[in-house]
Amino acid sequence: MKTVIVGGGACGASCAARLRRLDEKAEIIILEATDEISIANCGLPYYCSGVISSRDDMIVAKPQIFSGLLNIDVRLNSKVTSINPAEKTVTVNNDYELNYDNLVLALGANPVKPPIEGIDNKKIFTVRTLLDADRIKGHIKSTGAKNAVVIGGGFIGVEMAENFLEMGLNTTLVEAAPQILAPFDNDMVCFAQNELKDKGCKLILNNGVKIFKEDAIELSSGIKIPYDIAILGIGVKPETQIAKEAGIELGLRGSVKVNEYMQTSVQNIWAGGDSVEVVDFVSCEPAVIPLAGPANRQGRIIADNICGKNQTYKASQGTCVVKVFDKTLAAVGENEKQLKASGVNYLKNIVMCNSHAGYYPNAKFMTIKLLFTEEGKILGAQAAGYEGVEKRIDVISTVMRLNGKVQDLIDLELCYAPPYSSAKDPVNLLGMSSQNILDGLFKPAFYEDLKDAVIIDVRPAPDYEISNIEGALSMPGGEIRNRLDEIPKNKKVVLHCRRGYTSYVAARILNGYGYSDVYSFCGGKLLYDEISKDKQLSLINI
Repeated sequence: MKTVIVGGGACGASCAARLRRLDEKAEIIILEATDEISIANCGLPYYCSGVISSRDDMIVAKPQIFSGLLNIDVRLNSKVTSINPAEKTVTVNNDYELNYDNLVLALGANPVKPPIEGIDNKKIFTVRTLLDADRIKGHIKSTGAKNAVVIGGGFIGVEMAENFLEMGLNTTLVEAAPQILAPFDNDMVCFAQNELKDKGCKLILNNGVKIFKEDAIELSSGIKIPYDIAILGIGVKPETQIAKEAGIELGLRGSVKVNEYMQTSVQNIWAGGDSVEVVDFVSCEPAVIPLAGPANRQGRIIADNICGKNQTYKASQGTCVVKVFDKTLAAVGENEKQLKASGVNYLKNIVMCNSHAGYYPNAKFMTIKLLFTEEGKILGAQAAGYEGVEKRIDVISTVMRLNGKVQDLIDLELCYAPPYSSAKDPVNLLGMSSQNILDGLFKPAFYEDLKDAVIIDVRPAPDYEISNIEGALSMPGGEIRNRLDEIPKNKKVVLHCRRGYTSYVAARILNGYGYSDVYSFCGGKLLYDEISKDKQLSLINI
C-alpha cells in the first residue's frame, strides 16, 4: 500500500506517523511545498520576540525522525501541481509524477492578503512559516525598526502585537471589526482589549486599511500610522486550488468537503486540517475551524481509516485559548453573535470568582460566561482571568462533548486544594448559578440591561462612596428588609454588588416580599468597571 501525503503540517505529519505505527510495510511519502515540516506554527509569534530562543525548538519533529525512526520518505520543496484521480497520480513541481493507492490532502491554509495598494511592500509580512519568522526577526534587526503595526485582531494578530511590545516596539493593532478576537463576546473581550491598552498597545477598532504607503499606513478613516514593519493577521483561507482542479467537491469558503471518515468526494482521496469543512458541534452546520488540535486528530483518523479501522471525526467545538500578557482568555462552542445569527434562543450567565481558595495567598479573579438553553443544554462558554482559565474551559468543553447539561457542571467532582481551587470550583459555581436561573430563583441582568432600570448598589456604604454606577442608590444588603418602601414594585430593579453573589441574595429577599421585576447584575461592579473602561478607551483610540 502506497500513501502519498500532500502537506507536512499538523494533519499530514500526524497522519504519516500514525500510519507507520499501524503498518510497518506501508510505503509513505510526504510531499511538502516548503523546506519545513512539522513546525510549531502556533509558537511563531513567541519565536519572533525571542521568548522561544532556539530555532530548533520550533521544529516538532525533524525530517531525520521521519526518515530514520519512522521510515517515511519526506520530500521538501516538493509542490504538488496537479492531481489525476483517474490515473491515481500526482504531479510534483511540474516535473515528475507519483502514483498512489491513497492520497491524503493536508493542504493547510494561507494568510489572507487582500488587494490593497502597497500591500507588497517589503516591510509587510505574514506569519505562517518558520522562514516568515526568520525574515521578521532579520528585518527588525537590520533596520532597527521602532514602529510596528499589526493588521487584524485574531489570535496571531494579538500574539504578534504582544510580542512586538515585549521587544520594545511602538505597536498599533488595527481591526476592521468593532472588537478583536471574534470567538469572544463584547463583555468578555474587554479583558483582552484593556490588557493590550494597559501594556502600551494602541488599539484601533472599526477601521480598515486604505493604502500602504512607504512610511505610513493610511486607514479608511484617514488616520495615518507610521511604520517600520507591519504584520498581516487578517485571517486565513483554505488552500484548495489543486483539489478544485482535480474535481474534488468543495464546501464552505472554498474548503474541501469531507464526510465523517475524512473522505473527499473522490475515491481513495482523503483530506484533513485547516483546508477542510467540518461540522460545528453546537449548530450541526458546516464550518471552517482551523485549529491545531482538530488537525492532528483528523490526521490520525485518516490513517486509521486507511488501515480499515473505521474511525469518525465527531465535529469541532472550536475550543481555543489565547495569552494576552498577564491575562488568559479561553472559549468553547458558540458565542452570542453566532447564536443570534442562527436564530437560536438562549440564556446566559456570568460569574466572577477566585481562581483558587480566597484565603490562600494570591487568589485572582476569574470571569466565566455560560450560554445555554432553557432545557439546560450548554451552547458555549468563555472565560478570562490570570490563572486556571483554560482548565475551566477544558472542563466545560469535556462536559459539552459528552452531551452534559448545566446540572452536570454542579455534579462534577473536581480537584480541590487551596492553592488550586475552592471546595466549590468556579465550574461548579457557574453550574449552580445557571441552574438557579433555570429554576427561576433569580433573573440575571447584564451591562445592556442597566438602561432605564432602577439600580441599587447593595455593597457596603464605604465601597459605594469610593466608586459607584452613576444613578445607583446605595442600600447595603443588610438594610434591604428595613428599606422596602424605597424600592418600587412597578419598575425594573437591578441590584448589584462587587461580584454578583450579594445581589443574588438581595434579589431573593425582595422576591420573598413580592417583588417580581428584580434582577441581579452578573459579574457585579468589577465586570461593570472592566466593560466601562474598555468603552472609554476605545472612544479615545478611534
